[in-house]
Amino acid sequence: MEDLKATPLREHHEGLKALMAPFGGWLMPIQYAGILAEHKWCREKAALFDICHMGEFLFQGDIVADGLDSVFTFSVQTIPVGRSRYGFLLNERGGVIDDLIVFRLAEDQVMIVVNAATIDNDFAVIRSRLKEGANLTDISERTGKLDLQGPLAREVLVEHFGPEIGTIPFFKFIKTSILGVEALVSRTGYTGELGYEIFIPAHKVVELWEHLLKDPRVAPAGLGARDLLRLEVGYSLYGSDLDENTTPLAAGLASFVNLDKEFVGKKALLEEQQRGAERVKVAFKVNSRRSPRHHYEIWQEDAAVGTVTSGAFSPMLGCGIGLGFVKPGASALGTKISIRHERVEMEAEVVELPFFTGGSLRA
Repeated sequence: MEDLKATPLREHHEGLKALMAPFGGWLMPIQYAGILAEHKWCREKAALFDICHMGEFLFQGDIVADGLDSVFTFSVQTIPVGRSRYGFLLNERGGVIDDLIVFRLAEDQVMIVVNAATIDNDFAVIRSRLKEGANLTDISERTGKLDLQGPLAREVLVEHFGPEIGTIPFFKFIKTSILGVEALVSRTGYTGELGYEIFIPAHKVVELWEHLLKDPRVAPAGLGARDLLRLEVGYSLYGSDLDENTTPLAAGLASFVNLDKEFVGKKALLEEQQRGAERVKVAFKVNSRRSPRHHYEIWQEDAAVGTVTSGAFSPMLGCGIGLGFVKPGASALGTKISIRHERVEMEAEVVELPFFTGGSLRA
C-alpha cells in the first residue's frame, strides 16, 4: 500500500469511511455507502466520482507534420475544435496498448486522456511515434478530474456554475470558469447516464469536491459502482476486456478504427479482417441472479469455448450479465452457453449490447 499513488482526495475518502483498495497503481475508493446504493444513486440522481488517477497529455504543434495524426486509430486532424473522439493506441500486432479520448482544444493543441495504469507507457509510446522535437507534455500531476454522472447532473452544474454548461452536446466540451479558475467541462462519461467530466487544476479538486457534495442531489460513488454502471451499458474496461493481446476488431469496436488512414497496427488489423479473428467478444445474460466472474470459463455444450472478462449482477436487469471472448462459432446472438468455475455452473445466452438501454445518456 505504501507504494501506491493517491489522489488529492485520499483524506476525504477516508473521512467518508470509504473502502480503499489498489487500482492501476493507485489507492482508490471502491465504495462508500455500498456499491448497489451508489449505483442506484447514479441511475436516479447525480453521483460524484474521483477520477484524478487518470492521465492527461498536452500536445502543441502541427498535428499532421509532427506525426500525431498517425498515432491513433482515428484522425486527430478531423476532430473539430471543441469536440472529443474515442479510440485506440495499438501495437504492431494490432493489440490495444490503451483506449483513450482526445480533446481538440485548438487547431494546434489537443489533450489526450489515458488510463491510470498505462500513463508512463502511453507517454513513451506516443512520444516515440512523433517527429523529433514535437511538443508533448505529461500534465497528469497538475490536472484534477471529477466526474458528475446521473440524470440530475446537468441541473446541478447549471445551478452552481452557470447555464453555459447546460448547452454542451454529447461528446463536446467547453472551457469555463469554476471556483475562479479555468476548467474544461466535457459531456462525456463511463456510466450510460447524462454526465460531465470536469478537468480542473489539481489544487482546486478538494474545493470542488466539497462544494458539490454540499448539494443534496449529489453523493460520492466509488470504482465499484462505476464498474457496474459501465458493464450494464457494455463499455469495455482496459485490463479486463481490452489489452495488448486483444484487437479492437475482436473486441467488437471496429467503429472506432479508421482503416482509411495510417496508424501502427493497421496491417495486422487488415490481415485479421481477411482471415477472421480467432476469438471475439460476446455479451451474455445469465438466467439467474448469480454473478459471473472474471476468468470463469465459457462452455458451449460439452466444450470450453472462451473466458469471461467482466461479470456482475445487474440491478437494472435483475440477473447476472457479462462480457467474454469465445470462438467465433459460439458468438451468434441467441447462442446458449454455460458459465463454469469449479463447482459453479450457470446457464446463459449470448445477447446484444447494451444490456441496459434506459439511461439518460443523451437526455
